[in-house]
Amino acid sequence: MNPPKAKAQFQCSVRVQYLPEQSRPPEGPYAFAYTVSIRNSGDITAQLVARHWVVTDDDGTVDNVRGLAVVGHQPVLKPGEEFEYTSWTRIATAHGSMAGTFFCMTEDAHPFEAAVAPFELVFPGLLH
Repeated sequence: MNPPKAKAQFQCSVRVQYLPEQSRPPEGPYAFAYTVSIRNSGDITAQLVARHWVVTDDDGTVDNVRGLAVVGHQPVLKPGEEFEYTSWTRIATAHGSMAGTFFCMTEDAHPFEAAVAPFELVFPGLLH
């Protein structure tokens, strides 16, 4: 009988904060900080290597942001470990969204992706 195969998995969550000092309502742009928590929920050590963000505003403008690392780091996470970072983005409208994918690699060189579910970017003045 073969032993169960090790599972590589990162879980991601995001918190968003509006940045009034970097924004210019009502004409825009609107700036938002986002804090991403990445937890290794698998049972094998793995590294976050690169990122791909899709930033969309209410006018339908889409910005694809790709690059190595996150804020200069390519964290290696053992099972159960977590890495958190904060970055920011700017959009032309008072409302938009982001979604992303992290490209990751296990310690034995097997690639996998970790999805970041879509989240909203909302100027607080839009809330009723």
